[in-house]
Amino acid sequence: MVYGYSGTILHVNLTSNRIWKETMSESLISSYLGGRGINAKLLWDLTQKGVDALGEDNVLIFGAGVMGGTHAPSSGRTTVTFKSPVTELYAKSNGGGHWGAELKLAGYDHIVIHGRSPKPVYLWIDGERVELRDAGHLWGTDVPAADKQIKNELNTEDIQTACIGPAGENLVNFAAIMMTVYCAAARAGGGAVMGAKKLKAIAVKGEGNTKVYNPKMFDNLVKKAVHDLKTYPSRGRLSEYGTSSLVPIRNEMHLLPTKNYQEVYLENGDKISGQYIKEKGYLDHRSGCTACATGCHRYTVLRDGKYAGSESGGPEYETVASLGAGCGITDTEAVLKAAHLCNEYGLDTISTGGVIQWAMECYEKGLISLEDTGGIPLEWGNGDVLVSMVEQIAKRKNLGNILAEGVVTAARVVKGDSWKWAMHVKGLEYSRAEIRARMGYALALAVNPRGADHLHSQVYAEFGATPEARKLIKRICGDEKYADVLSPDKKADIVRWHEDCYVVSDCLGLCTFSTLGHGYLITPEVMAEQYYALTGHKISSEDLMKIGRRVMNLEKAFNVREGAERSDDYPPWRFFNEPINSGPYKGKKLEKEVYDSMLDDYYNLHGWSQETGWPTERTLKELGLEDVAKQLKVIGRLGV
Repeated sequence: MVYGYSGTILHVNLTSNRIWKETMSESLISSYLGGRGINAKLLWDLTQKGVDALGEDNVLIFGAGVMGGTHAPSSGRTTVTFKSPVTELYAKSNGGGHWGAELKLAGYDHIVIHGRSPKPVYLWIDGERVELRDAGHLWGTDVPAADKQIKNELNTEDIQTACIGPAGENLVNFAAIMMTVYCAAARAGGGAVMGAKKLKAIAVKGEGNTKVYNPKMFDNLVKKAVHDLKTYPSRGRLSEYGTSSLVPIRNEMHLLPTKNYQEVYLENGDKISGQYIKEKGYLDHRSGCTACATGCHRYTVLRDGKYAGSESGGPEYETVASLGAGCGITDTEAVLKAAHLCNEYGLDTISTGGVIQWAMECYEKGLISLEDTGGIPLEWGNGDVLVSMVEQIAKRKNLGNILAEGVVTAARVVKGDSWKWAMHVKGLEYSRAEIRARMGYALALAVNPRGADHLHSQVYAEFGATPEARKLIKRICGDEKYADVLSPDKKADIVRWHEDCYVVSDCLGLCTFSTLGHGYLITPEVMAEQYYALTGHKISSEDLMKIGRRVMNLEKAFNVREGAERSDDYPPWRFFNEPINSGPYKGKKLEKEVYDSMLDDYYNLHGWSQETGWPTERTLKELGLEDVAKQLKVIGRLGV
């Protein structure tokens, strides 16, 4: 009997219409754990150097977490892995909701989508029954409408869908995959990969159960984790107001990226906060992912005004900060409408806001004209413009056709100095973190193999804001004094620990608000205990974290195989050349020598070449990645 896992990988070739199942080996599980880890191994094995991200030889891999389908708190996360069309490098995107748990209960740990269908289809999984169905009538429909139609066709509401909208169909390079309708696996363009494959949706119905090795022990561990999460002081605010409750705090600290990172404070910024959204009656109800102990998701409704009738899941902090503060907009209803459109069209709100604010700055500086925009004045603070540009991007109209490629390609088209304010790493638009006054974040977002994104190694602990954070810094660095955001000392150690822990969280399918939030409540030790109780496999927290390092090195190796260099691990030009313009951190900017030193330390910790950033043969062999070392050696891209 297999405990914790279904033990099955489902393969679907859209070109040949072939469907088959693969039994997961014990060595695959012991080396890569599950979820994100096994996804990374499959991506490495099933793609070749230089594969076209939107071609039929790219694969799209869905991995439910090991804890998925259980009542372990916050175990509803799913990892989607692919080569990104916007970065041309490794990509993993992580979505919540209930789809991953449903996949586990249907009897599958992973799905690998191969090939490209000649016509639109959707995949229907009903336990052992797996089939491809025509989706021609669904092509062009938005996400909620497609979800509703599929449920009507299958004559049941008791299913979960992972679906793309028109943005994915139109190959917008940062299109999202929407799970459980409003939960986005958003970053790096998985929706475009799905659209290129002509796969509209994956509908899943599961009626099985996840077998637990030691039910009593597992239940006791779950109860303790739930209690710890529910009683932690900051959980109440997160549950009541959502992640957008961060807006007033960051704004007051002058750490809210505004007008494409030109400013750090937004006048009347509270009007896009979770507190304001609730106070003014826009919040209709709250919800949570599978087995969630917090319930941070929002559902907002506009009942009157020019956007009356608009209703959607969210918005989260990253959404209001990208579409709102980043564009200098405090028009609450316009931001809610833009977020609603992103959900319906299937767009990553971070990248959408990122390219729009970049275009606004180009307009401000005379590099984009009214003729380029189709007559829309790209003025800071204009909510109507925001809504119009979201439409243009999703439909690839006018300037939206260029912005849909991502900020790097757009800057090449517009030319001039526009590259200087193209805020990205590796081609992925920046998450809304002001890094000029946060050295750990500066390093973490730059070395992230998928680009500038917070959900890879968000280093909360560097603030030392809670007893748990300070305790962790002491554990990692030997002294609490290293919980200092302005000091570069030991930041490499802090970043690498968080990277490893993020991998383990993603492998298990746990929300990082539980494992890496301010409380650091579900520690690697707790995860190891839960894993043993679930699967019967005894593993230490140190071995779990070693799996994290193995997966991190494999993800890095994928990028190296694709041509990545040390130069790809740097923050954008603005952070080195333009200081923060107000508040307590006024005058702060990144210093290249200081950043170089942190990057050297980081490479040394990983056992990578300082000159190139490539893993060495010794490092890869120590992690059991001999086959990876051989492939990199053949193409002359091993570190020395």
